Amino acid sequence: MKRSIAIAGNMGVGKSTLVEFLARTYDVKPFYEPNDENPYLKDFYRDMRGWAFQSQLYFLANKFRLHQALDRQPGVVALDRTIFEDAEIFATALYQMRKISKRDWETYRGFYEAILDAIRPPDLLIYLKCSMRTLKTRIRLRGRQMEQDVPASYLKRLDRLYEAWIADYSMSDVLVLETDRLDYIHDLVHRLDVMRRIEALLPPEIGRPPG
Repeated sequence: MKRSIAIAGNMGVGKSTLVEFLARTYDVKPFYEPNDENPYLKDFYRDMRGWAFQSQLYFLANKFRLHQALDRQPGVVALDRTIFEDAEIFATALYQMRKISKRDWETYRGFYEAILDAIRPPDLLIYLKCSMRTLKTRIRLRGRQMEQDVPASYLKRLDRLYEAWIADYSMSDVLVLETDRLDYIHDLVHRLDVMRRIEALLPPEIGRPPG
């Protein structure tokens, strides 16, 4: 039976790691966010106001294609960040910060709302959260050059938008994982707990670990 798991959360919170874990632990096909393919991203980090709209529109179009591919995929799939986050968190933050004009925002929202009618929501949303201190440490340690100079105020704004969005999210079951001290990669107790909580929400479809 076809099922989809979406992993949501702020930058640096550990989404890709969880997608990789699901792919290794279960018969799950991973889909990753195409950050490195965005030709506007370097310009955006250098000049947010000048390139926010172009960058966000590119992300939206590519995430739409990713959701379409996910919808065609049989079995269980796991997605690293959803199209909902692109619009409700990142683009919204830039509009609030006046990096996107009202005219461009209305164009963007019109495109986004049309997309929502053309895709299916995930069957399970796993929301990862952690403290701002942990978030900044992880961003620094993973070493993506373009992220190193992201202002703390921007990360905090994203965090507030995430908390508001997840509080109102109702399209599927939601599993919230606090990741500050969670180490399901190396700690067996943590790993079994995460597996138990996921399997409780998608028991028939996610199946048993291979082997």
